[in-house]
Amino acid sequence: MTDKTKHENELKETPSRMARYHNTEAVVPPKKERKKEAVQATEAEPIEAAATAAIPKKQASAQERMVQSTAWLTIGNIFSRLLGAVYVIPWIAWMQPHGLEANYLYTKGYNVYALFLMISTAGIPAAVAKQTARYNSMNEYGLSKKLLFYTMRLMTVGGIICAAIMFIGAPYLSQGNADLVPVMRSLSVVLLIFPAMSVMRGFFQGNNNMKPYAISQIIEQIARVCYMLASAFIIMQINNGSYKTAVVHSTFAAFIGVAFAMGVLLFSLLKERSAFRELIKESNNQITFSGRQLILQMIQQAVPFIIVGSAISIFKLIDQYSFEKIMSIVTDNSAAENADLFALISANPDKLTMVVIALGTAMATAGLPLITERFTKKDHQGLARLVTNNIQLLFFVMMPATVGMIVLAYPLNTLFYWPNVLGSQLLAASCVVGIMMGLFMVCSTMLQGLDGNMQAVWFLAVGIFVKAVAQFPLTYLFEAYGPLVATFAGFLVANMFLLDRIHVITNFPFRETMTAIAKVTAMSIIMGIIAFVVKFGCEMVLSSDSKMQSMIIIIVVAAFGGFTYMILALKTRMADKLLGPRVDGIRRRLRMR
Repeated sequence: MTDKTKHENELKETPSRMARYHNTEAVVPPKKERKKEAVQATEAEPIEAAATAAIPKKQASAQERMVQSTAWLTIGNIFSRLLGAVYVIPWIAWMQPHGLEANYLYTKGYNVYALFLMISTAGIPAAVAKQTARYNSMNEYGLSKKLLFYTMRLMTVGGIICAAIMFIGAPYLSQGNADLVPVMRSLSVVLLIFPAMSVMRGFFQGNNNMKPYAISQIIEQIARVCYMLASAFIIMQINNGSYKTAVVHSTFAAFIGVAFAMGVLLFSLLKERSAFRELIKESNNQITFSGRQLILQMIQQAVPFIIVGSAISIFKLIDQYSFEKIMSIVTDNSAAENADLFALISANPDKLTMVVIALGTAMATAGLPLITERFTKKDHQGLARLVTNNIQLLFFVMMPATVGMIVLAYPLNTLFYWPNVLGSQLLAASCVVGIMMGLFMVCSTMLQGLDGNMQAVWFLAVGIFVKAVAQFPLTYLFEAYGPLVATFAGFLVANMFLLDRIHVITNFPFRETMTAIAKVTAMSIIMGIIAFVVKFGCEMVLSSDSKMQSMIIIIVVAAFGGFTYMILALKTRMADKLLGPRVDGIRRRLRMR
C-alpha cells in the first residue's frame, strides 16, 4: 500500500470522537473543539453507551480494552457453549432408547457441516476484523464501510454455492449412510445466511465493539436450543416418532438460530449508523481502492484464516474417518462397539470441552484487532506487552476451568449423559487436549494479526502431519485414548513453532510469560486439590451415579473451587495484573490487602 507510510505520522492525531467509539487513547482536542464535540455527543453516544459511561475521562489502555472485549466475548461464548451443552440432558433423555445412536448421527452430520462452515466463513470474520482495524488505525473509516458491503455481497454468493455443494453432495459425504443424507441437507441451508452474518460480526470485532457480537451469539443459541428441544419433545414424546426425524429437526435448528442472530446484528448496525457516519466524516479519505481490489485483499487475508480456523475441524475429521477403521484392525471390537467408542472420544466430550475452548476463542477474537492496531502503528513495546498479557490471560482463565472439569469429570459425564467410567476418563483427557487447542487459537490468530498468515498455515500443516503420522501407532498403543494423544501432540508441535515465531517478531518477555503460566498452573493445582477434597466429602453423602445428585456435587465443588482460585488470584496479584485496577473493588469487599 503506497500511502501507508504517509499516514503513519497521522495515527497519533485521531480525533477524540473516534476514540469514543474505539475506546482508544487520543490526543485531547482544543477547547473549542471539545465544546463542539459535547454538542454532538448525544448523537454519537449510542455506540457502547453503557461501556463509555463507565469509563473515566482517561482513556482505557490496550490491555483494559482487551479485557473488556474478552469479557463480552467470554459471556457470549460461555453462555452459548453452556446452553449448547445443557440441552444435551433433556435431548438425550427424550431420544431414549436411541440416545447414543442419535448423538452419533448428529455428530457425524455436524463434523462435515463444520468443515463447510469453516471453508465458507472461518477466515472472513477474522480477515474483516483485521482489515477494518488496520484501516481504522489509519483513519480511513470510509474504506472500512466499503469493505463491509463489498464483502457481504461476496459472502452471500459464496454461501449459496457452498450450500448447493453440501446439499447435492450429501449422498457422497455420508459414506453410504442413508440416514446422514437428510441430516446434512438440513444443515446446508444454514450456509445461505451464516457467511454474510460472519462478515457483520467481523466488522463489529474490527471496531472493538464486541457487544453486538456477543449478544448475537447468545440469541442464536437460545433460538437454536428452543427449536431443537421443542421439535425433539413433540416428535419423540408426543408423537412417538423416529429418532432419525428428530435429529434432522435438531440440526435444522441451526438455521433458526442463525436467522435470529442475523436480525440482532442488522438491528445493531442500523442503530449505530449515525455514529459510523460521524467517523466517516472525520476520515482522511486519501487511500482509495476499487471494490475489486478490496475483494482481492480480503481473499488474500481470508484464505489463511480459513485454513487455520479449520484446524480443530480437520483434526476431528481425521478421527472421524480413521478411528473406527484403525480400531477394527488393532482390536476385536465389533463395528457397534467402535462406533460407541467414537462417541465417547468425540461426540460426548466435545459438548463440554468446547466450553473451555470457547475461552481461547474469545481471547483470539478480542485480541486480533488490538494486535493489528499496535502492529500497524509500529508500537513495539505496546505490542510485546499485549502479546504476553494475551497468553497469560488465556492460561489464567483456561487452566482452572480445565482442572475443575478434570476433577468433576465423572459427575459431569453422569449429568450430561450417563454413569460411565471410561467416558469420564476420556472426558478428562479431552480437557487436557483442550488447553492445546485454545493456545493454538490464540497464537495462530496473533501471528496472523502480525501479518504471518502463511507461516501460521505452514505451522498448522506441521501439526496435521504429526497428528496423521501418530494416529495409527498411538491408537494401537492406547486404543480410545490414542486419537486424543495424537491430537495433543499435533497441536503441541504447532504451538511451539507459533510461539517461537511470535517471539521473534514481537520480542515479548518469554521468561516472564513462562513464570506467570507456572504460577497460574500452581494456583490451579491448589484449587484442584481443594475441589477434589470437597468432591470426596460430597460423595460420602451423595451419589455421582444420580443425575440430580451429580448436579448438586458439581455446583458445590465449583463454588468452593472458584472461590479458592479467586482468593489465590487476589493474593498473588495475578488478577490485578491481567484484569486491571477494577479488581481492587473485589479486594476491598473481601477486606484483603
